[in-house]
Amino acid sequence: MNPASLKAKAPDVYKVQFATTKGDFVVEVHRDWAPLGADRFYNLVKNGYYENASFFRVVPNFVVQFGMSAKPAVGQVWQNANIKDDPGKQSNKRGYLTFATAGPNTRTTQIFISLKDNAFLDSMGFSPFGNVTEGMDVVDKLYSGYGDPPRGPDQGKIAAEGKAYLDKNFPMLDSIKSAKIAQ
Repeated sequence: MNPASLKAKAPDVYKVQFATTKGDFVVEVHRDWAPLGADRFYNLVKNGYYENASFFRVVPNFVVQFGMSAKPAVGQVWQNANIKDDPGKQSNKRGYLTFATAGPNTRTTQIFISLKDNAFLDSMGFSPFGNVTEGMDVVDKLYSGYGDPPRGPDQGKIAAEGKAYLDKNFPMLDSIKSAKIAQ
């Protein structure tokens, strides 16, 4: 509940094991690719932030997005806990993880995984910090039937109501059972 207190430096390379409603996948993070992003992700995972979070935006042949807390009170605390941008050292290739932004220096908790090579995002300041090394087939199978608003989930309502809003209105969405540092 106190983002400013979560400032542990991540290892140079670490893995995160995700257990989801569709199966498991593993992410390998490289701190030298995007140190601020790698540190933020490490602290969020280590402190259970992503548990029960839904993959609320799945756009076929583009991205899978997650990172809004299942609990509105937690999400609200993190809403403006921005970190500065990292210079892009990797391209947004298929399977690469990148923080979503609302503009320069606005990264907080939302992550996307590229479902294809999205090199056009590189020049827009999206800096990958890791990649899926096992289970990309699981990521590919995450439910994608809702799309973006107005038909799909509204991020304002997710922020206000959390997972309860998603479970009621978008029951087919897949979610994260657990995300753990796996070393």
